[in-house]
Amino acid sequence: MPSAKSIFLKIIAAASLVLLPPLALVTRAGVGGSISGGVKDSSGAAIPQATVTATNTSTRVQQATITDERGTYSFLSLPVGPYDIEVTRAGFKPYKRTDVVIDANSTLVVDVTLEIGERTDTVTVSESAVQVETVNSQMGEVVTGAQMTTVPLDGRSFTDLLSLQPGVVPTTSITSSTVQDVGASALSPSGDLNPGTISINGQREFANAFLVNGSDVEEDVNMGAAIIPNLDSIAEFRILTNNFDAEYGEFSGGQINVVTKSGSNEFHGDAFEFLRNTDLDARNYFSPSRGEFDQNQFGGTLGGPIRKTKVFFFADYQGTRSTQGLDTGQIPVPSVEDQTGNLSDLAGSFVTTDAAGNLIPTTVSGTSWAGVLSDRLGYPVFAGEPYYFPACTSTTECVLPTLTIPKSAWSAPAINLLKYIPAPNNSNGTFSTSAFNETLRDDKGAYRLDANTRWGLLSAYYFLDDWSQNNPYPVAQGGANVPGFNALYTGRSQLIDLGATKTLSATALNEFHFSYLRDSNDLGKPAGGVGVSLASQGFEVGPGTPGIVPLSPKTEGVESVAFNSFTIGTNTNELKQAGNTFQVLDNFSKVIGTHTIKVGGEFHYDQINVNATAQFNGSFLFFGTETGSDFADFLLGIPSQYNQSQLQPFYGRNKYVGLYGQDSWRVTHGLTLNYGLRWDRIEPWYEKFN
Repeated sequence: MPSAKSIFLKIIAAASLVLLPPLALVTRAGVGGSISGGVKDSSGAAIPQATVTATNTSTRVQQATITDERGTYSFLSLPVGPYDIEVTRAGFKPYKRTDVVIDANSTLVVDVTLEIGERTDTVTVSESAVQVETVNSQMGEVVTGAQMTTVPLDGRSFTDLLSLQPGVVPTTSITSSTVQDVGASALSPSGDLNPGTISINGQREFANAFLVNGSDVEEDVNMGAAIIPNLDSIAEFRILTNNFDAEYGEFSGGQINVVTKSGSNEFHGDAFEFLRNTDLDARNYFSPSRGEFDQNQFGGTLGGPIRKTKVFFFADYQGTRSTQGLDTGQIPVPSVEDQTGNLSDLAGSFVTTDAAGNLIPTTVSGTSWAGVLSDRLGYPVFAGEPYYFPACTSTTECVLPTLTIPKSAWSAPAINLLKYIPAPNNSNGTFSTSAFNETLRDDKGAYRLDANTRWGLLSAYYFLDDWSQNNPYPVAQGGANVPGFNALYTGRSQLIDLGATKTLSATALNEFHFSYLRDSNDLGKPAGGVGVSLASQGFEVGPGTPGIVPLSPKTEGVESVAFNSFTIGTNTNELKQAGNTFQVLDNFSKVIGTHTIKVGGEFHYDQINVNATAQFNGSFLFFGTETGSDFADFLLGIPSQYNQSQLQPFYGRNKYVGLYGQDSWRVTHGLTLNYGLRWDRIEPWYEKFN
């Protein structure tokens, strides 16, 4: 009877074999590092034909090279991880340096001095914790996985740590509640995480590159990160903030490079649960009650060998479940008396300013509107007549001498929509609550394979993130900031990353890389208030009438009505956006004497498919343009503005090509020159159907 462990290993192996043939698996172009140096004897003479071996201590995968006639050697591309460097040459004691750590984009120099002696003796040097890169002119720091997981990071997103580095602004002007134009709404990975749209060294928030294992994971509208891997799956990330090599182009801000963990020769993993509970929270001082806040983040990782020293896997999963009562804040709303038509507490609102800046009473605009008021109020009203002034005592002096609008003068929509306006529940006449919850479900996971084969170092990575959110106040999508009009948000992001790194000779190496990113989101699907017909609200509807023609019958509901301090009704804007990015790149490296030359190119094809709904069923805005009081205008039915539009789907396309050549010339032991040239062609966006 096979054990549970053997069954599990067979399942993992079977899954891996299914993926291996089509992969030709990938190596992380540009996400590893390099080691170079010189080998000499105690007199300083170069030692040619010495064998130098780099062994990854996690996987036991080895790479070997031989020093040239100048005693120099180079490992052009090594995956991120810890290494032992061993040097052997007949007539000299073997040399071993341990704990040499390769980080993303690192360039290390390890010079070796061999001592004359027997092979039975070995000189062992342990690397210090601090490694100084003396030949790399790029600026940027590495944050390791251990550093990330040992801090109490709310949300568990690496993007919250970007501002730890110099030159990075810690805040952004682009958030999930930012109201932007339709088709350009802010997108938050996993529903509520920070996309990393921050300014680096004074550049725009849109000017940063986001890479995961070398793959472009940029969301192409707001230019933030489309995916945020599980924090426990990240080996490290690095921000290159300035002075990039020619290998990096297209973006003028930072180059943010995330490297995920790989399996090793031993099985390892973890499990975690992070809990936040309402019982541990206090009430918001400005809220009448304590809102619910329950959050669970749980998951784990597992990695190990499929075939020792040859094929490795690493899998991870994280789930998030969150229920949070959102505080509305204190919102000024009409008083109970106002909602009966008695507006005496708004007496100071019925004024405007003249050309000289003096306060004067608001007046009736036009004979047509004056006729409507006359019919509703039952007494004559004239164009230019004041609505109210303190000394007014009769209807012959002003329209509303008692500041009371009788229900007979109310518009039909006002009568039917009044029930959706909340009454004040605070002593200062405002409304506030935290009783309505925002809920979030997020599930993300990834699977990575690495293989050491006769075709080279190969690897593959697949990531999936699926989330849904129910937002009680979809303000960013033109929605209400009072209860009853929630909207649904959903998203799914996927990344597949394939490639290969092949050592062609002791001094030449080629890296090939392919990736595909898909990021699909539906933001602001109306839910609360949907199903209430416009006709039942008192509006004239249908073609051929002076009323509203609903252009989106499936989302017809309580009409959107905006006041100076609050909004009611179903949200007006919904954004369906799906982005696809296809990326191919190739890098070739060659050591010629003291020169390490690297040339390469990159191509990616971007698609943004946008289907936006923008005020298809109309929206009304009341600012008090007529009477001076937004609520009085609402009761009378004279809006400041009415908006309705119809949009067509937009299919944006873009192609990018970049070519570069660079050289790292080690002029002397203490002087290295890094120089290069890059050509970028960034094509203007165009629409698929012109």
